[in-house]
Amino acid sequence: MPEATSETSSTPTGALSAAPQGGASQQIALHVAAMLFGASALFGEHIAASSTMIVFGRGLFSWLALTVITLAGLAGMRSAARLSGGAPWRGLSTASGARLIVAGVLLAVHWLAFFLAIKAGGVAVGTLGFACFPAFVILLEWPLRRERPTLGDAGVIALVCIGLALVTPAFDWQAGATVGLAWGVLSGAIYAVIALSNRVLGAQASPLQASWWQCLGILIVLGPFAWRESLTLPAAQWGWLACLGVVCTALAYTLFIHALRTVKASQAAVVIALEPVYAIAFAWVLFGTSPTLKMAIGGMCIVGAVAWSGSMRSRRPAH
Repeated sequence: MPEATSETSSTPTGALSAAPQGGASQQIALHVAAMLFGASALFGEHIAASSTMIVFGRGLFSWLALTVITLAGLAGMRSAARLSGGAPWRGLSTASGARLIVAGVLLAVHWLAFFLAIKAGGVAVGTLGFACFPAFVILLEWPLRRERPTLGDAGVIALVCIGLALVTPAFDWQAGATVGLAWGVLSGAIYAVIALSNRVLGAQASPLQASWWQCLGILIVLGPFAWRESLTLPAAQWGWLACLGVVCTALAYTLFIHALRTVKASQAAVVIALEPVYAIAFAWVLFGTSPTLKMAIGGMCIVGAVAWSGSMRSRRPAH
């Protein structure tokens, strides 16, 4: 899922750039990144820990992995140096670092809502609820851009609303699926705020640098709440958390940055929109949780809205 990543995925916003179409390796890297982001939902359902502990562990191992990449770059590894853009603690003012840490706090809340959605409603409902975030980006941008909404904007919002109505099995707050969908939609709304704030912060820090500080913010804000549970967490669960943080977050984000060096922004937006599709497919194959026809149609509406929104945004002039 989009975690401290661009608006079309869970990595710092603004990473999408109008670059030439990439080769096969970049295309593969982009799809693998989307699959790994989607797989994070399965870890959320599988790990026997609270959502707070899952988010803390994910932030911890992601921060450690990004630190290793940074140190490798400082030690002279060219590929790591290109990704890291230098030491995260250099070249940033105190105010910029503080703002990135605040963005990390928002990211922690977003991840908490997302994993609460997965725990309550399952992988399909949680990921599709989160995937509605483009509608919130549009709604928040209207007053910021001071422009009238386009027909495309209205179409994205309409598709999201139709999709959410179809995904919801029943509007009953006693049902776990309804609660899970509500948490998923909330995670999408929070992510929209993060995506917009990262436009400003992205100009002050490299993508990996921003992620490093945001993960540090997660550790600072959740450490006081997670340390007791961390002392009693079995080693096997720590292993799953390490996979979530290193593979599904740090590695996925690294592949995403690599792909964006040559892949067109509109193409990347469409591929990353497949994140919930990959998550649902993995859950279907591994856990046998197949979506209903109604949910599948709703999911197609939401995924289509995400791809449509990302494609429109990549062609829109910067403001």
